[in-house]
Amino acid sequence: MDFQHRAGGKTGVGGVASASESNRDRRERLRQLALETIDLNKDPYFMKNHLGSYECKLCLTLHNNEGSYLAHTQGKKHQANLARRAAKEAKEAPAQPAPEKARVDIKKFVKIGRPGYKVTKQRDPDNGQQSLLFQIDYPEIVEGIAPRHRFMAAYEQKVEPPDRKWQYLLFAAEPYETIAFKVPSREVDKDPKKLWSHWNRETKQVGNGRPVAFQSS
Repeated sequence: MDFQHRAGGKTGVGGVASASESNRDRRERLRQLALETIDLNKDPYFMKNHLGSYECKLCLTLHNNEGSYLAHTQGKKHQANLARRAAKEAKEAPAQPAPEKARVDIKKFVKIGRPGYKVTKQRDPDNGQQSLLFQIDYPEIVEGIAPRHRFMAAYEQKVEPPDRKWQYLLFAAEPYETIAFKVPSREVDKDPKKLWSHWNRETKQVGNGRPVAFQSS
């Protein structure tokens, strides 16, 4: 088609297409795109009627050929109806129960009270480093269980108002109650020769103690 004599056109480059031609060109591009991306056999809204034409069951529109239907599926009307249908189905769908979390069996046991303990203050004669030696007795500890310990920051505990000057050292072993010692919130020397533990299965005592050596301030 020769567009060169139309208003706004230039010789050799063609003229300005009309609105209808632009729309026809747009629909063709949409049809080509749809042909590459859509499988009509899997489209639940595509239907061929007894007259040989095609219908969109979602939008209730008629189409002379598959290309026309495909172009329609890329238009605003079909896309808006798809969005409304999805929202309606989501609203009417029964609420799905939340997936069950993996159940963790909480071990229950009767606590028999607090264990006996002894705390000894120590000082290294060479460098003046301070330390604490903890000895905890667990004579009735459950067979096969070893005592555990950990440090707790002041803001983790809920027993006392938090004070950043202090931290806590906790000891736990079944069937005894967990006990905690309030110690200065200073850097702990984690040298294995200074921060160590030993569980004596014969005497049922954590020790010869658990020294906690603090860096010199």
